[in-house]
Amino acid sequence: MGEINLKRLVDFTFALLLILLLIPLLFILGFLIKLALGSPILFTQERPGLNGKLFTLYKFRSMSNQLDAQGNLLPDHIRLTYFGKLLRKFSLDELPQLFNVLKGDLSLVGPRPLLIEYLPLYTDEQAQRHLVKPGITGWAQVNGRNALTWEEKFKLDVWYVHHQTFLLDLKILLLTAMKVLKSEGINQAGSVTVEKFNGEIPSKREGNG
Repeated sequence: MGEINLKRLVDFTFALLLILLLIPLLFILGFLIKLALGSPILFTQERPGLNGKLFTLYKFRSMSNQLDAQGNLLPDHIRLTYFGKLLRKFSLDELPQLFNVLKGDLSLVGPRPLLIEYLPLYTDEQAQRHLVKPGITGWAQVNGRNALTWEEKFKLDVWYVHHQTFLLDLKILLLTAMKVLKSEGINQAGSVTVEKFNGEIPSKREGNG
């Protein structure tokens, strides 16, 4: 059995076992989110996966849908409730992504799936993060997570692409469990969410016309 097929078998088996084990927690969280934030319970968004192919990512909602007088969503720090902060602190909002793993959209371990709008902004090297299936957790997540700069994250993602092994994946899963328990690197300093990626460093664009 090839390494890719073994990875898929491990992903599917562990995701199914975790879902069966966590069914009571998933229902409880869904009920609490319904009470605290209303409908929908899930946040869904199109994200690029393996080779940039789009798929629908699932997460538990952690923000309200509060609007300003003009009908625009209020800033993240206002819409992120105390309950939502707890969901993020312990990565409980990520649990529905286990269903993405079952479907084959995600792996347990791989570069995190980012926004579609970032695709044309990557350098050739950064775009290599799409040569493997994205994951619920990854090498960047256990080496700083959202406390890292975008450049640091992408370097770690690309390093993983070229050094991926079953033992490395196992190490990342164990380190992830430790990070979640310690609630490390959830947000960037001074922000409740991650600052958007705006493209490569300007000096690197020199010579492109």
